Amino acid sequence: MTPYILVLYYSRHGSVAEMAKHIARGAKQQTSLDVMIRQVPDIADITQAAQEPIPADGAPYCSLDELANCSGLALGSPSYFGGIASPLKYFLDQTSMIWMSGQLANKPASVFTSASTMHGGQEMCLQALMTPLFHHGMIVHGLSYKSPALHKTHSGGTPYGASHFASSTGSSSLSEEESKLCQDQGERLAKLCKTLLNDT
Repeated sequence: MTPYILVLYYSRHGSVAEMAKHIARGAKQQTSLDVMIRQVPDIADITQAAQEPIPADGAPYCSLDELANCSGLALGSPSYFGGIASPLKYFLDQTSMIWMSGQLANKPASVFTSASTMHGGQEMCLQALMTPLFHHGMIVHGLSYKSPALHKTHSGGTPYGASHFASSTGSSSLSEEESKLCQDQGERLAKLCKTLLNDT
């Protein structure tokens, strides 16, 4: 199978989806590896109909095989009270067989998030996203302060991973610094992928 980087996310209002595109763009600029963008579906409660198998818009839904076979992973979620959005948590809760087989072990990974308030738990969410990746034995990395945008940003951006401050207007537009940090994170992930693939 051709090696690829997986950018996997859940996005309710579009901000995390926009971040995923910038991370994928940064990864693609740094490597000849394929870059695959995937999302997870909403989960239904007892009053809702089940999701269609193909989303109406945006990236296709991710399969467990696509996750298991990736060479590197960027994982994104909106911050809900400092935690992972339920649809992404539900998807991750189904990865026990991948964990048992060690298919993600020693592969690089990073995380990203968005919240609608300046102190909406972004860093807590990033750390929550890291936890299952550590359990899978992945090599988790953040953003380096060698990224000039990390010094300049007045909205999103942390050393734990890219973040976005989504204004109360519901706009998914990223600031210039947020966009650059997403691309820097994608580039760093791609560099680690290339290094680790060359060592195996």
